[in-house]
Amino acid sequence: MTDLLHHLRTRRSIPALQLGAPAPEGEALLDILTIAARVPDHGKLAPWRFILYRGAGAAAAGEKLAGLLAARDPSAGEDRLAFERGRFTRAPLVVGIVSRAATHPKIPLWEQELSAGAVGLNLLHAAAAHGFAGQWITEWIAYDAEAGRLLGLAEGERFAGFVHLGTPTAPPFERDRPDVPALITEYAG
Repeated sequence: MTDLLHHLRTRRSIPALQLGAPAPEGEALLDILTIAARVPDHGKLAPWRFILYRGAGAAAAGEKLAGLLAARDPSAGEDRLAFERGRFTRAPLVVGIVSRAATHPKIPLWEQELSAGAVGLNLLHAAAAHGFAGQWITEWIAYDAEAGRLLGLAEGERFAGFVHLGTPTAPPFERDRPDVPALITEYAG
């Protein structure tokens, strides 16, 4: 239990640009995704799924995003286009967490969306348990319908985020954390 408590107390994201090879693959990746899926899921709907971006697929996703940007903004400079081309190659593996939340007679949409969020954090914990590190990122592509279609979303799906995974190439750094006692209110009736 102490190791788990230590991990939870000290968990940090590693920036995507500081994640190198190797990334999880094979049985380790399947185990990480299986653990990620062990979240509260009222109604057993599995209102989420995963899209993996790596290797040639990651490069192709970046090319599509650069093409989308160029079509929308012909004045976009080569630096900006190059950034989009490399968006999914910053880390050796990117896991897109897709929310498939949909209207249901018993399960509120919000519960389904929260379940997808829980998948993201579980994925980071599972990756750490396997000796990897990650960063959960959204950025504009998570909220843009056309980018979503180019990246593999089906009708009615949205990205909960993209978890960049790999092996840290630099030590983690700490950031300011919230003052938790200031965030606590006790209900008195």
